[in-house]
Amino acid sequence: MKVICGIYRGFCILEETIVAVSVAAITFLVFASAVARGFNHPINWAVDVSLLLLAWLVFLGADAALRRSDFIRVDILLRKFPSDVQKFLYYLFYIIIILFLAMLVIYGIPLSIENYQRTFQALPISYSWATISVPVGALFMIVTIVIKLVKKWNESEITSEGKEAI
Repeated sequence: MKVICGIYRGFCILEETIVAVSVAAITFLVFASAVARGFNHPINWAVDVSLLLLAWLVFLGADAALRRSDFIRVDILLRKFPSDVQKFLYYLFYIIIILFLAMLVIYGIPLSIENYQRTFQALPISYSWATISVPVGALFMIVTIVIKLVKKWNESEITSEGKEAI
């Protein structure tokens, strides 16, 4: 189990590094493209590379943000409910999100396959490299949510065992 946790930690670090590099690269490419266009020497491929990076940035960044916090729930509303209802809603909301993400995976894969022949305007790269970010990112988010749910379940088990012991 420690090996799997270590691999997952390494994956998380890699994912966050890719997100950070993508933000920097998009910023640089868009700025350089605007400056070059001002001198009548446009960098045509910069827009396509930025689009490709942005597609991956959105989904990998969403997974990283999801892993770092419970940003999807609305605490102000949840705190008005009793503890048992809060736990139920926590699980319910994440199960609904998992179902939505599963739909993105199910429909995103055929979309990526359909876009295989389509290429970017200035690059000889298949547009599938951008569209595959949807199912891959959704799958990563499903894994993150399952890990969160298991941790929450284990915490509540420990808490309930501790209360009974007192």
